[in-house]
Amino acid sequence: MFPIVEELLSHLALERLEDNLFRGPSRDIGTPQVYGGQVLGQALRAAQYTVEGRRIHSLHAYFLRRGDFNSPIIYEVDRSRDGGSFSARRVVAIQHGCPIFTLAASFQVEETGLEFQPSMPEVPAPGALSSVREYETRQLSQLPERFQRLMQFSAPFDLRPIDADAAGPVVDLRNCRRFWIKTVDRLPDDHDLHCAILAYVSDYGLLGTAVQPHGIHVLDGSLRMASIDHAMWFHRPYRIDEWLLCTYEAVSTSNGRGLARGSIFREDGTLIASTIQEGLMRVCKDEAVGSR
Repeated sequence: MFPIVEELLSHLALERLEDNLFRGPSRDIGTPQVYGGQVLGQALRAAQYTVEGRRIHSLHAYFLRRGDFNSPIIYEVDRSRDGGSFSARRVVAIQHGCPIFTLAASFQVEETGLEFQPSMPEVPAPGALSSVREYETRQLSQLPERFQRLMQFSAPFDLRPIDADAAGPVVDLRNCRRFWIKTVDRLPDDHDLHCAILAYVSDYGLLGTAVQPHGIHVLDGSLRMASIDHAMWFHRPYRIDEWLLCTYEAVSTSNGRGLARGSIFREDGTLIASTIQEGLMRVCKDEAVGSR
């Protein structure tokens, strides 16, 4: 397995301190605080460690305080309920004695039933597109160190933008973003792990889609963004080491907040997950939009 993928897996592996208490590592990826997807993925892992024979089908999370990437995070799990078909868990992420994040997650025994989903949009196949890594190779050395770390977030993933170069200047001002993604190496046959990694990566680019209609890029120095809440629904089985199509769209920007939603499909057109996120979104008046 590629070292960069092993690093991702170790980043999501938690140390069990007690039956319902876990500790996870943090790292600096160039954001002012802990990357939100890290806390989301680790909190889901903590909940999964307390559930047997059931799979995650939904989660709802709130980001309460900035996380410190210089310190580990403690995850406390409340085993709220274990019913005949569903299990509910509540997770609180704690740093320096304060809650920084909460997660409510629901797990279900697999069963058969009614089936419906919208069709996957027609898009170019991943093999016809260039990887975002090609842009990084050309431009990485020209960016400030903090932005270099931020762009290297995608290293464990093969990410192929469809409408525009997701890491470059905004050239497509529509309210959507679409890209193919998978890990750069094969992963263990562990459905829970694949769900945690999808939660981890779901925070990448989703909220940024909400600023596209305004012609602002997420790396603009005038823009201040932070996740407020994040929800996901897991519909059908998948593997994150096989191509997934992420289709994100802006829903609303108002009152200093932005909202975006996404649908995620397997390459065969199967809808495997839905997600929605709201975040703080402020443009500083004393800095010109577009400055870095």
